[in-house]
Amino acid sequence: MKAYLDKVTQPFELVATLDDGDKSRELHGLLVEIAGLSDRITLSTQGTDQRVPSFALHKKGEPTGVAFAGIPMGHEFTSLVLALLQVGGHPPKASDELIEQIRALDADLHFETYFSLSCQNCPEVVQALNLMAILNPRISHDAIDGALFQGEVEAREVMSVPSIFLNGEPFDQGRMSLEQILARVDTGAAEREAARLGEQAAFDTLMIGGGPAGAAAAVYAARKGIRTGVAAERFGGQVLDTLAIENLISVPRTEGPRLAAALEEHVREYEVDIMNLQRAVELVPGEPGGEHEVRFASGASLRSRTLVLATGERRRVDLEGVFVQIGQVPNTEWLVDSPIELSDRGEIVIDARGMTSVPGIFAAGDVTTVPYKQIAIAMGEGSKAALGAFDHLIRS
Repeated sequence: MKAYLDKVTQPFELVATLDDGDKSRELHGLLVEIAGLSDRITLSTQGTDQRVPSFALHKKGEPTGVAFAGIPMGHEFTSLVLALLQVGGHPPKASDELIEQIRALDADLHFETYFSLSCQNCPEVVQALNLMAILNPRISHDAIDGALFQGEVEAREVMSVPSIFLNGEPFDQGRMSLEQILARVDTGAAEREAARLGEQAAFDTLMIGGGPAGAAAAVYAARKGIRTGVAAERFGGQVLDTLAIENLISVPRTEGPRLAAALEEHVREYEVDIMNLQRAVELVPGEPGGEHEVRFASGASLRSRTLVLATGERRRVDLEGVFVQIGQVPNTEWLVDSPIELSDRGEIVIDARGMTSVPGIFAAGDVTTVPYKQIAIAMGEGSKAALGAFDHLIRS
C-alpha cells in the first residue's frame, strides 16, 4: 500500500462516519493506517452519512462522489486502492475516448452498488462507477457491503451481487464493464459507434468474438502485418465468468477475469482494432476473393477479406432466482440462414485449417466442431485459424 500511495500527487481527505460498534472501530483502524502512509492524505471522523460505518473521499473540502459503506477488503481492496490513486491524481488506465465520454455525460447520476467481499464480479463494476464519479462532478457512487446493511438488502430485494441502482431505481445486476455502463447511460453512444464502425475500411481479417480463440487469432494475424480487427459482445467471453482456471499449461492457477485482462493487454500490444459491445446478428458472405460483411445488433456493419468466427458458447438462462447449468450451446443462431455449414448441434463445421464451408471464412474455439471445449484448445484453434486466414489471403 505504501508503494502505491507514493504515486498520490494531489491531497485529499477521508471523511468517515462511525459509531461505537466493532465494525466502525475496524474501519477506523484501516483509515488511520492509510492516512499514515502518505502526507497527502488526511482523515476526518466528522462524516454524516446515513450508512454507518462508511467513508467518503473529499477533495478541496468537497465530495468527489466516491463513498464506501462498509470495509472494502477481500476482492474490493483493489477497488479501494484504485479509488485512492485516482482521487489523488494518478491517471486512470481507461482510453482517452472513454474518459471524454464520461466527462461529457450531462445528467445527475447517483449509483449505488451492493457487493460482497467474496464476489469476483463486483470489483469491475465498483471500479468503473468510482472512475465515472471521479471524472464527472454530476456522478456519484456508493459502494455498499451488503453483509453489513442487511436491512437495505431485504428492502430492495437484492438477490445477487453486484446489484446496481441508479437514482434509487434498479439499474442492472452482474458483471458490467465500463463500456457497458456507458452504453446504458449515454443514449447516443451506440448510434455514434455504429456510424463510426460503418466508416471503417475493410479489414484483412476480422475476428468475431473476443474469447481465447478470438484473442489468439488476433495476435497471430497482427504479427503477420495484416490489418486486423476484433468485434466482440464482451472481450474475454466465457472466461470472464470462470472462477478458477488450473489447467492452462505454464499457468498453475489463475482466475477468469485476470486471464481475460491479460488476453486483452496482449492483443492491444499490436495494432488491432478492438470493437466491444458488438453482437453479431447476420453474416453476408462475399464473392470469392471479395469482402465478407458482418452486421451487428447495434446497427453497425463491418467488412473484411477474411473472417474468423469465434463466438464461443453460452452468455445462461435468466431467472428470478437460482439457475442450474445443464450444458452449453454454440452461439450460431445468427448463422442459421447463411451458407456456413453447421452440425446437428449448431456447431460450425471446419476443416484441418479452420476454414468453414465458405472460402475465406474461418472459425475457431468452442463454436466449432472441434471436440473438448477448453481454453488451451481454443487458443490453439484461434492461432491455427489466423494462420489459415493469412495463407488464404496470400494465395488469393
